[in-house]
Amino acid sequence: MTTDTASAPAPAPLPLLVLGQGTDLHTERGVECPGDLPPASDPGLVERARAAKAALGDRVFVLGHHYQRNEVIEFADVTGDSFKLARDAAARPDAPYIVFCGVHFMAESADILTSDEQTVILPDLAAGCSMADMAAIAQVEDCWEQLTAAGVAGETIPVTYMNSSAAIKAFTGRHGGTICTSSNARTALDWAFEQVGGVGLDGTGTGKVLFLPDQHLGRNTAVRELGLSLDDCVVWDPHRPNGGLTREQLEKARMILWRGHCSVHGRFSVDAVEAARREIPGVKVIVHPECQYEVVERADEVGSTEKIIQTIAAAPAGTSWVVGTELNLVRRLAQQFPEQRIAFLEKNVCYCSTMNRIDLPHLVWALESLVEGRVVNPIHVDPSVAAEARAALDRMLALPGTTHKD
Repeated sequence: MTTDTASAPAPAPLPLLVLGQGTDLHTERGVECPGDLPPASDPGLVERARAAKAALGDRVFVLGHHYQRNEVIEFADVTGDSFKLARDAAARPDAPYIVFCGVHFMAESADILTSDEQTVILPDLAAGCSMADMAAIAQVEDCWEQLTAAGVAGETIPVTYMNSSAAIKAFTGRHGGTICTSSNARTALDWAFEQVGGVGLDGTGTGKVLFLPDQHLGRNTAVRELGLSLDDCVVWDPHRPNGGLTREQLEKARMILWRGHCSVHGRFSVDAVEAARREIPGVKVIVHPECQYEVVERADEVGSTEKIIQTIAAAPAGTSWVVGTELNLVRRLAQQFPEQRIAFLEKNVCYCSTMNRIDLPHLVWALESLVEGRVVNPIHVDPSVAAEARAALDRMLALPGTTHKD
């Protein structure tokens, strides 16, 4: 089955919470999510995966995102965050098949950056991203029309997080904006505000950024790193008329934050941080900037997935950490650094259910199909969409500093 950005039906509007059990769609923390990670797959599949990968040799290049389960990471040629992996794929033009063990928007980015002679494969098309799905292109186009009607679109530039669909990246490119990762979000926002008159902390600035689709990364970066205030930030709710905002609110705002969030990182709470400090003497709290502002404010360290890994790797033996990011990675860090005490921030365990859809059975199916000469689940982004998305990505690549990590 081929996923074609141009011909695929528009996604139906989704509630802002798609992970866990329950019906409370208004809390940013999500709903009850008891349980643990899925059990490991049949060990017999390990030999089949090894055999298929050996048979394919250099014709296949397997990418493994940090949040993948260990049984999948074992077969990855490289591991990392989404944009780094997409660039790794582009750096291997001799590999005709790229198997991306991640989620859909990541495979789209890899297809945009790789050559026409390469095919990107997603082992399970149901491996999506709840955050990316919170910003449908029709909703974003409608938002822009309403910003235009309010008279503020001319002084607004979009900045889109890497965790977004190709269509949203293309929208950003079409309107002169840029993409960012969690590593270079400040640099991207600095650049964006320069395009519309500067940040203007003395009250002189009027330019605005429409930040998609993660409100928390946008707010944390604008307030904690650029010096804007919480009052400078408003949240555009795509499920309410005019985003739930008045013309006056839009005119005063500097950051128009899309109402989206990560279903995993949005769960981490202030209560969990305070409990960790009570229960673990001398503990250090490190969280991802996709977490809520109140949680980030109470953490000792904040950073991208790569920064979390690097920080813990460099910490002295005997250090105690609680980590606010995806459970697979936290468990892997605990295994890699047994001389430290590493724990998951939330006791009410909630892993990324869509990322975990890439399991060993799906990977074996994708690899064995290639051995048999069949390509399953190729990801194809429409060329016109890809070109506009690439324009936004190229603007990011032209920014100073770190651009390859999220």
